[in-house]
Amino acid sequence: MTRIIAGLARGRRLSVAASGTRPTSDRAREGLFNSLQTMMDLDGVRILDLYAGSGAIGLEALSRGAAQATMVERTRAAAQVLRANVAAVGLPGAEVVEQPVELYLSSSISPGPEQQPRSGFDLVVADPPYAMPRGDLDPVLAALCRPGWLSPDAIVVVERSARGPALVWPPALEQIKAKRYGEAALWYGQQR
Repeated sequence: MTRIIAGLARGRRLSVAASGTRPTSDRAREGLFNSLQTMMDLDGVRILDLYAGSGAIGLEALSRGAAQATMVERTRAAAQVLRANVAAVGLPGAEVVEQPVELYLSSSISPGPEQQPRSGFDLVVADPPYAMPRGDLDPVLAALCRPGWLSPDAIVVVERSARGPALVWPPALEQIKAKRYGEAALWYGQQR
């Protein structure tokens, strides 16, 4: 079972779907948020958690002061567990979107309540299945670079298997850091 590591909901346990998801380990999640604290102030940020699974990343961000976490998960079973975790943690600002990430990002309108344009997300974390071919992730990263998805200083973090090839960023994003935590590799990027 996964848990919230720090902040208002510290220690709260999160359920995980019986199959089809691989939660980010506590060690990798702690490393992620320690790194983010050196790059940005989490208070009031808007996070987009792609391939959210249990919602551990988005809920951890809310626990640490984020204003909003939009968590996108395509599978019904995982989305049900995610909604239950959101209710159990009880922090405001959580939004669960049950649809494929590619479909969510293919919207021609900037994300937001009733699809009204916004200033974009401050932090995007994408944790696709390790088995997802690298080429399938390329259009997801490219879609994030379209107007309206990212705030000017947004950070994009991608988790992949540490055994896999290096992440290739689209031209609009540049790598600012990479870190390994056991089987997980975290790639940090920012707009050029």
